[in-house]
Amino acid sequence: MLGERPRDTRRDLAAALAAALLVLTAAVVGYVIEHRDGTLFVSAAPLLGHWGPHTGPGTAAAVAVAVAVVAYGPALAARLPWRGLLPALWGATTAWTFSLALIDGWERGVARRLTTRYEYLQVISPVDRFHDIPAALRDFTHHILLHSPDHWPPHVAGHPPAATLTFVLLDRAGLGGGAWAGVWCVVVGATAGVAVLVAVRALAGEALARRAAPFLALAPAAVWMGTSADGYFAAVAAWALALLALAVTGHRPRTAGLASGLLFGLTAYLSYGLTLISVIAGAVLLLGRRSRLRPLPYVLAGLTVVPLVFTLLGFNWWEAYRLLVTRYYEGAGGIRPYGYWVWANLACTVLITGPATAAGLRRAGAAAGRIAVATVRPRSAPAPAGPPPVPAPPGPAAGEPARLAVLVVAALLALLVADLSGMSKAETERIWLPFALWLLPAGAFLPRPRVWLVAQAALALLLNHLLLTGW
Repeated sequence: MLGERPRDTRRDLAAALAAALLVLTAAVVGYVIEHRDGTLFVSAAPLLGHWGPHTGPGTAAAVAVAVAVVAYGPALAARLPWRGLLPALWGATTAWTFSLALIDGWERGVARRLTTRYEYLQVISPVDRFHDIPAALRDFTHHILLHSPDHWPPHVAGHPPAATLTFVLLDRAGLGGGAWAGVWCVVVGATAGVAVLVAVRALAGEALARRAAPFLALAPAAVWMGTSADGYFAAVAAWALALLALAVTGHRPRTAGLASGLLFGLTAYLSYGLTLISVIAGAVLLLGRRSRLRPLPYVLAGLTVVPLVFTLLGFNWWEAYRLLVTRYYEGAGGIRPYGYWVWANLACTVLITGPATAAGLRRAGAAAGRIAVATVRPRSAPAPAGPPPVPAPPGPAAGEPARLAVLVVAALLALLVADLSGMSKAETERIWLPFALWLLPAGAFLPRPRVWLVAQAALALLLNHLLLTGW
């Protein structure tokens, strides 16, 4: 499965090339549509941003981090004790994300990202509209629609109030302002890769988790993880899934199950679209042990806590979502052409996950196909004639690549459902971070990881140096 054969290598390269052609097509077609009709509302289609080649304080650091991970990442991931690998991954991801953000400078890259007129901090300063939190929650739905009095900024209106409350509570704790908000999103968001690694180890074995670690550390997604709030959302969702993976594989099922449920509840109140994380949760449950159902009562108990608290405080999730759909179509979402974005969004996904993920997904799809064939093949089918198989080198145990394939394909399915919904037209380079991170472990299927890591790093560096992105 993980061996290197010329035919497999050619297919990997073909998958990466097809992904690159998708991006090129989206860019060319997007340029034509935007300059002809002006309906995309993006200047660097399919990404939100504009052309602006530049360097900055983070340039040297970003190159240094990339070189270090490419040169030493695979070997360290294979040799470090597991308890040492997790903080090492967090540190590398944090350094990578911060260095990429600082290519735009401290002010533009970190401190001002969450203070624009679209963002959460607009309701905290100069006027604190959440000075009375219960009253703000009771009144939240009255300010979602564009024609409502004092309507919320787009990102406040577009998310349940737990997203905004995060920054309100940071402000109350003395960590107010854009700089602290940006640092929070980077540092917490960088733990998402650690959570994914924990889940992969629990569900598909430590060997594959170690192979995936460098791809999680050097993800092109870091361009948008720093410093969009969606990076923070991605971490919360990732830990909910990781704790569920631990629970259904017998690791403290009660404690892990309860904690997972709490985070699933919080996830749903950070972003409406993250209810689709349930697709990945279904795969996690499927991959659990025979006793996988034992933690479910604890998961469900934890899951009720956050919704119950917000409901008692007067916030109606379903009513807010209904109004959000109306507001979405009142604005750019009602003008942006579905026929373009339904496939151009996938080009955005290529850019945040990189060519290695495209090649890895090809191998994951092949593994999933073998699973399907195995389920319908008669048990009495004779073994093929030939010499006895050569023993494989140490690596993933039998069945573990297939289990990882199920997890990765589930993440892709969740992303495709989000795409077809029509509620994610553009800006998916940040909106889909919580799903895209679960595609990155597909890099574990690839031989010669350093070659693919170079491609991942080069893509991220080019994007951040050539474009001034919205996040």
